Amino acid sequence: MGAAPEARAKSKAGNGGDMAAKTYDVVGIGNAIVDIIARCDEGFLTKHDLVKGSMRLVDAEEANRVYAAMGPAVERSGGSVANAIAGLASFGAKCGFIGRVAADQFGGIFRHDIRSLGVAYDTLPASDEAPTARCLILVTPDGERTMNTFLGASVDFTPGDLDLAMIGAAKVVYLEGYLFDRDDAKAAFREAASAAKAAGAKVALSLSDAFCVDRHRDDFRALVRDGADIVFANEKEITTLYRVNSFEEAARAALEDCEMAVLTRSEAGSVIVAGGESLEIEADQVARVVDLTGAGDLYSAGFLYGVTQGAPLAACGRLGSLAAAEVIGHIGARPEISLRALARERGLIA
Repeated sequence: MGAAPEARAKSKAGNGGDMAAKTYDVVGIGNAIVDIIARCDEGFLTKHDLVKGSMRLVDAEEANRVYAAMGPAVERSGGSVANAIAGLASFGAKCGFIGRVAADQFGGIFRHDIRSLGVAYDTLPASDEAPTARCLILVTPDGERTMNTFLGASVDFTPGDLDLAMIGAAKVVYLEGYLFDRDDAKAAFREAASAAKAAGAKVALSLSDAFCVDRHRDDFRALVRDGADIVFANEKEITTLYRVNSFEEAARAALEDCEMAVLTRSEAGSVIVAGGESLEIEADQVARVVDLTGAGDLYSAGFLYGVTQGAPLAACGRLGSLAAAEVIGHIGARPEISLRALARERGLIA
């Protein structure tokens, strides 16, 4: 069922694939969202009937209304797997991303920003009327984030949006569970997983959200069992997938379905289960937790960086903990310093 936790995280070539010859370490497939982050006071939230600390889905009209009322903002490419890809790029990994935007202002912002990180992004803009997705994030003086998310063009992902050449050139293809909410996207994920395996790549899957898992449990179980080699999940997501009450039961069930499950438990660290064994990884210490957004995404970035470099699984977990700790120490879901430099400083990479 895979290497024991102490072994190196070497991917199987499969069907003759040569991992050393791959162009990309990781190619991510997920929601392409522009994060628009602005500071505000409590009065702004009250005036616009926003519940502090909440996340709500909004339509295009409401997104435009809030955007018009916001103060100066930082606009950058976002989305769960896109954030992980940004983290991987910070480690020095060669990455690509596949996600759907429209031919509009925000689509241009997403494209420019993610490419500025050194990430290959060649998905053609959608030709329908759905605008580019965006998340309007309002940060109050206490660091709380109130999010208004318009999913727009990102969720209309179909097999036609796949770049099979990019997928075939990857060591790992990383799929975002948030996107797994419509039949066309499910079909795209199954095709991407099949293409990745045919090319000798590993398939990693983030469960992303317990509510999404609950809505599509059978389809997620099938993808975990038949398509994924590495599954990332937090405690709530993995227990929801297997409809059990205990983390230990869920971890055992995951091991029956996939080669490796990487399970995060917030301040309790993480557990890697593979080859019939489990390995516990401590969480990195953080002087002050400022914003938990992106912690799981950056953990997966560190872990996958280790996997693609052939590091032992314990080292992969420590790289994940390092990246997660960096991102929760400040506002925003992207690293603010070089994760490669930080990992070298800590002696985790050469």
